[in-house]
Amino acid sequence: MIDLLIAGGGPAGLATAIHGALAGLEVVVAEPRPTPVDKACGEGLMPAAVRRLRELGVSVGGQPFHGIRYLDAVTGAGADAFFRAGHGLGTRRTTLHAALAARAAELGVQFLPRRIEELRQTTTRVVAGGMTARYLVAADGLHSPLRRFLGLHSTPRKGRPSRYGLRRHYAVAPAAELVEVHWSAGSEAYVTPIAPDRLGVAVLTAEQVPFDAQLARFPLLRERLSGAACTPVRGAGPLRQHARVRVAGRVLFVGDAAGYVDALTGEGLTLALSGAGELVRCVRAGRPDEYERAWRRISRSYRLLTGSLLWARHQPVLAPRIVPLAARLPRVFTRGVNLLA
Repeated sequence: MIDLLIAGGGPAGLATAIHGALAGLEVVVAEPRPTPVDKACGEGLMPAAVRRLRELGVSVGGQPFHGIRYLDAVTGAGADAFFRAGHGLGTRRTTLHAALAARAAELGVQFLPRRIEELRQTTTRVVAGGMTARYLVAADGLHSPLRRFLGLHSTPRKGRPSRYGLRRHYAVAPAAELVEVHWSAGSEAYVTPIAPDRLGVAVLTAEQVPFDAQLARFPLLRERLSGAACTPVRGAGPLRQHARVRVAGRVLFVGDAAGYVDALTGEGLTLALSGAGELVRCVRAGRPDEYERAWRRISRSYRLLTGSLLWARHQPVLAPRIVPLAARLPRVFTRGVNLLA
């Protein structure tokens, strides 16, 4: 019998597959789309994510960065926070996906072009997609069909606007070995170096308007990108997704399917990679219920800092002060960045 049947072959599912194979488990990944799959994301791996990939034996190319820079979208004033240990890596989503898939295949993970949206389970097994496994891992993304099938999706509280992400690449050389976060009145633009001659620009916003209209809110950045060759826009959202629990019988959720706050602090991939390791550890020990507590522990700083910053972002008095406060309190800003790093 299959030990781990993984629904979804994105980074979270593939990281779980690699952890499982390294632990000696029989692993099958069900993913209907061919690899690699592109997706709208900031494409910046924080130092913890870089370390996790190294531990898994995954080699990923990209452009190193050494900290985070907050900038006012209009004045250009800002603050820098440098990582105290290790470096981050700006890398194309497709490059990361291909590297994870190659490592999983190298370890003998089986891939099936299949979509799983429903299941049946007993106390000893799960049946889904015509296969039987000891455990099913739901790694089926932000809007997880399996989370909804099991009734584990909960509606966010009213009063919080839905946020969306848009991403485009520009043929522009990075200005520094830092990820820049440009803050405007209602949105943020993340500028990530992904190659010596290329930037990834991701905008997070609550307003559903075209990318160029979003970019108009960042006049200094728009001027810098003016005239440069660029790629088509990719989008994702709503970003905030609630999951009641991470464990439902013999079904365990990982990555965005486990619940998501926002991309504001860039920790989604780090949490996915760490969560994959904890999930496999709990399954291998025969204590899958412990994964819920483990997920809450490893995601605590992400949920606290991202939630707090997102709350401040929506306060009319506090929002304009975020960048000035980062500049005025450099030690606090650096400590927060390194806590996430």
